[in-house]
Amino acid sequence: MALNIKTVGVIGSGQMGNGIAHVAALAGYDVVLNDISADRLKSAMATINGNLTRQVTKKIITEDAKKQALDRIKSSDTIDGLGACDLVIESAIEKEEAKRKIFQQVCAVLKPDAIIGSNTSSISITRLAASTDRPERFIGIHFMNPVPLMELVELIRGIATDDATFETAREFVTRLGKQIAVSEDFPAFIVNRILLPMINEAIYTLYEGVGNVEAIDAAMKLGAHHPMGPLELADFIGLDTCLSIMQVLHEGLADSKYRPCPLLVKYVEAGWLGRKTQRGFYDYRSDKPVPTR
Repeated sequence: MALNIKTVGVIGSGQMGNGIAHVAALAGYDVVLNDISADRLKSAMATINGNLTRQVTKKIITEDAKKQALDRIKSSDTIDGLGACDLVIESAIEKEEAKRKIFQQVCAVLKPDAIIGSNTSSISITRLAASTDRPERFIGIHFMNPVPLMELVELIRGIATDDATFETAREFVTRLGKQIAVSEDFPAFIVNRILLPMINEAIYTLYEGVGNVEAIDAAMKLGAHHPMGPLELADFIGLDTCLSIMQVLHEGLADSKYRPCPLLVKYVEAGWLGRKTQRGFYDYRSDKPVPTR
């Protein structure tokens, strides 16, 4: 039987975390947005406000719905602030060690029947669940970026996830107005298992000199009707995240077809991670993005 969720905690106030807080508050949940940095929380609240205002302008929501959603979100820079949550969704950096550390801290303050969800885009749910005190109440709830716009959420059960947890997560996601794709707990699940090797292949195409940045992106936009070219999309996702997911695929499935392109590794080593650092396959420091190769 599904549990009744009233208060949702979100750990990590970056692009994904603030998006999850936004849609949860809009759907009527009380939200506690947690981050270790008070500055990041402030900036996240400003982003949420801006995104809700955009939805009002486009007549997707009313001014009143925006005000109510903002009133439902509280921010907390300590893990203790999550103690009253019924469901906590971790949306931190895509590094297993960092996530495990967070789970250890959060398990110490959560009530016994609270559910933990992870927004990981590639890491084993079974393995993450095993590092908590409640593997049966742990589930993968993987949102797509940007959260307010994208319709899909992948639900991933670990080997220990019980039916009540799965049903609760399904109800929660449905109430957000999202569509669900249920994935087995294999590296990178469904979307990234298909999407990231395509992006990696586009980077190989650039690396081998088959086409330049503009040609590759134009080819996929105009030739396959993709809304964004694969290199532009890689910059949007973050090249460090792209590399992490390819490494998870390569290590988890032990197949050479998932080997991260050396050029992707080089860009990450340079700290050129895409839009968030102003440089990736494009340079974003002037009005119009300029290809970097």
